[in-house]
Amino acid sequence: MTHLPAPTPGEELVIGPAASVQFARQPSFVFRVISVCPQPTYPDWVWLTGYQLDGQGRAVARREIYVRLAGLRRASRSDARL
Repeated sequence: MTHLPAPTPGEELVIGPAASVQFARQPSFVFRVISVCPQPTYPDWVWLTGYQLDGQGRAVARREIYVRLAGLRRASRSDARL
């Protein structure tokens, strides 16, 4: 089984239903990673700490989220409007 690399601090990711069922009933959002928990969890899952960003790229909420690595994707400029 291939393991995807964990995100690194500073990366901006789109968080939505593919990342975890907990995000299935809310709009996707951009998340800036500030830390990745080093403790092992279930295979291919990770705890991330970071900031939820608004449409202008400003931090609006600090969050700790548990996500599936395969459900993450890097944010692009077009994602800034989420």
